[in-house]
Amino acid sequence: MLTPAFDLSQDPDFLTVAIRVPYARVSEFDVYFEGVDFKFYAKPYFLRLTLPGRIVENGNEQGSYDADKGIFTIRLPKETPGQHFEGLNMLTALLAPRKSRTAKPLVEEIGASEVSEEGVEDDDDEFDWEIEQSPYEEVPESALNPNCRYGFGNLRSGVFQRLQDELSDVIDIKDPDFTSAAERRQKRLDAELAKFDPDHYLADFMEDESVKHILEYNPWWTDVYSEMMASLGKSQEEENLAALVSFSEEEKYQLRKFVNKSYLLDKRAHRQVYYSLVDILLAYCYETRVAEGDRNVESAWNIRKLSPTLCWFETWTNVHEILVSFGRRVLCYPLYRHFKLVTKAYRDTIKILQLGKSAVLKCLLDIHKIFQENDPAYILNDLYISDYCVWIQKARSKKLAALAEALKNASLTKAQLGLELEELEAAAFLVQEEETISKAGVHSTSGQQTPSSSSETSGSEESEGSASSETEESDSEQEEPGGGESKTGHSLLGPFVEESSIALLLNDGGMGKSTTFLGSDDGRGQPLVSPEAPRASGPLIQELGKQLETSVQISEPKDSAAGQQGGVLERESR
Repeated sequence: MLTPAFDLSQDPDFLTVAIRVPYARVSEFDVYFEGVDFKFYAKPYFLRLTLPGRIVENGNEQGSYDADKGIFTIRLPKETPGQHFEGLNMLTALLAPRKSRTAKPLVEEIGASEVSEEGVEDDDDEFDWEIEQSPYEEVPESALNPNCRYGFGNLRSGVFQRLQDELSDVIDIKDPDFTSAAERRQKRLDAELAKFDPDHYLADFMEDESVKHILEYNPWWTDVYSEMMASLGKSQEEENLAALVSFSEEEKYQLRKFVNKSYLLDKRAHRQVYYSLVDILLAYCYETRVAEGDRNVESAWNIRKLSPTLCWFETWTNVHEILVSFGRRVLCYPLYRHFKLVTKAYRDTIKILQLGKSAVLKCLLDIHKIFQENDPAYILNDLYISDYCVWIQKARSKKLAALAEALKNASLTKAQLGLELEELEAAAFLVQEEETISKAGVHSTSGQQTPSSSSETSGSEESEGSASSETEESDSEQEEPGGGESKTGHSLLGPFVEESSIALLLNDGGMGKSTTFLGSDDGRGQPLVSPEAPRASGPLIQELGKQLETSVQISEPKDSAAGQQGGVLERESR
């Protein structure tokens, strides 16, 4: 038999069941309904539903068939008009058979020996009261339970002994079947500290343009939550919340494929299931926001890596430690490592829980699909996600609302992550401030050095010009040995003395006579001759040419090219 695709809807008086049965024979179908039971048969299709409310056969029921679409539509009257049937979109729960109502115990002891109470008392009489005793020693958890449990509700064990090669790439913990919960947590904390990269964190913190773009993205639950707040206000009844969340045909097909199960969970395991659900949803919200609703090859890695439940088989005692572990892993593993992404995922998870179990189920179905298409992450579906998809359909809405309120009251700061984030940020701001000050100093210094460098350049050029002028002057004097103050000498000496302000001293070692050229303020540059010097300059120059000693004194720059050319001038004169 094939289970057909179906959909349920309701109004105040009727429950409508739409069943898609293509290629079925319309003349051969049967419909049975009574109380909470509904059965439909049209070869080769068979559908049995356990309804959340009672229906009645009173003559007002209706049925129709659309031959083009192959859909049977059956309207069934409610036994109590106006009653709202909850969970009509939880298809897996609707397909589950009714529970047995017998009072027979579910677990019986088979093959128990029929021993009378007298016989038991006889055995007690034979008890050795002098048995040897030893002091009490606390046995570690791993010794009490060598096959440490994990999975949904900690109901699984021994899986990794069979699939160690396949699961080594899925989880971070090694030998989980022999690692206690305390050891898992300590190893996880050590691995996170070793993985944390301060440079990566500061890069995302100081240059957060891409992070701002991610924070502006609105996933599907944001619009649904806004619609809920706008239409309902503070009234958040389950039927209204379920109407806001719709499932696609692919998601409905997923729900029909799940096998209905019942879970025997004690109070502690029940609490762990809810805590682990928060942890998984936090990782899913981060991935959905970062990928902006799309799926890629890294989606499965991000979800399982950011969830210690999936990657380390972690167990929890309160909501706050879930937030701390999630925050640490966001800042250690994915591409975008920013604390604002942690707070955003935290708020998104609160919204999903407030929207009710329909929104939670929709997220779990998406996670299931992501893992199912990834090898070998599909094993996490068998350990956790498939059971969550079945269990959430029967979860109490009040429990989810209380969990959302507890998560809302929790808080998380950077200091609580234990990664010294505030110290790193303070150091980064200090370095940034020092760089800004140093850059400002470099700009001001370069602005001040520009005029001096230009003056040095001009001074060097002037020195070179003066040296060349002096060379030309010497050549002219040697060409006209008998001349006095020739015009050529005046034309060369004038500019030379004006521009460079250089004193040229020509000393006669034996006679003690000298001729000095000084630059004057009026710009004429006339030669000043000592009163003791003779009028005829020709014999004097010839006589002094044999013992010429020239010293050129330049104020600045000291190492300019003029000094070098002065040495050349001295050698040429000699």
